[in-house]
Amino acid sequence: MLAELAGGHADRTWEKRMRELIRPDLLILDDFTMRQLTASQADDLYELVSERQDRFLIITSNRAPSDWYPLFPNPVVAESLLDRLVNSSHQVIMNGPSYRPNKRPKGPTRKPDTSASG
Repeated sequence: MLAELAGGHADRTWEKRMRELIRPDLLILDDFTMRQLTASQADDLYELVSERQDRFLIITSNRAPSDWYPLFPNPVVAESLLDRLVNSSHQVIMNGPSYRPNKRPKGPTRKPDTSASG
């Protein structure tokens, strides 16, 4: 989503792209704050959340909300954005082992045959 909005800055379609993200009744942001944000990304995210205040937003993150603040380059933007998110949300905290190990193939894995035939 942030790359999509960055492309909008580059080709001057940012407003159109933002409207497309504001429009849905539900928007899901998966893996929120996996990496530190640039100033432009943080500003885009602030605009999106501000414009979507009356619409549903689901955010998944491997970090606690208190760990999100340092990932924003501008503390004022961070405080304003995260105040909107955290104070108007219902938080579901899931503790326990990851389900991903159960999704891995069982048994030994075969390595591809790289020998030349001939």
